[in-house]
Amino acid sequence: MSQEYDIPAVSRHQAEDVIKRSHFITTLSHVQSVEEARAFIAEIKAEHPDATHNCWAFNAGPAGDTAFVGCSDDGEPSGTAGRPMLNVLNHCPVGEIAAVVTRYYGGIKLGTGGLVRAYSGMVQLGLDTLPTKRRFEAASVHIGIEYRHITLFKRMLERHEAEIQEENFGTDAQFMLRLPKRNLETLCAELVEMTDGIARIHVQK
Repeated sequence: MSQEYDIPAVSRHQAEDVIKRSHFITTLSHVQSVEEARAFIAEIKAEHPDATHNCWAFNAGPAGDTAFVGCSDDGEPSGTAGRPMLNVLNHCPVGEIAAVVTRYYGGIKLGTGGLVRAYSGMVQLGLDTLPTKRRFEAASVHIGIEYRHITLFKRMLERHEAEIQEENFGTDAQFMLRLPKRNLETLCAELVEMTDGIARIHVQK
């Protein structure tokens, strides 16, 4: 995977609203396959068996990609729920995401346009407060440095978005790092300069 995009940082996220006496609940989830998306949808339906509708949409791939998408109106008039929900997901910067909008009917019909606005708006409401994190193509690199370089080494990690996965201290200090692949070359160059060329650097295949 070469492109970067946001993904949900939590397993579930909810938003609620009441529109003309109908109670709407949006539930968003991180999904990495069509199977995971359908399993999540089934869970929400099981949690709200008395709901009037559990409409859903998902994009189980990268943000903006339409290879792994799906949607359903779940009994609402055709094209008034699932498709508008999917349209919001397809145009947002978040990938690997599924959305279920649960509706408890309040006795007032919304009409075709009202339903489209309600379901698309509920997905957007959930996205507006959804915690996200960046998905990127990662690289792993093993670093060996002298103890006198540790302080400067750790200061440089944040600049390169690098995280320490493992560390060992023996005759020298050894670290296993994970970082965006796009930052690997500059991190290695800075390490070489900082340690006057004595840092041991091994990029994992």
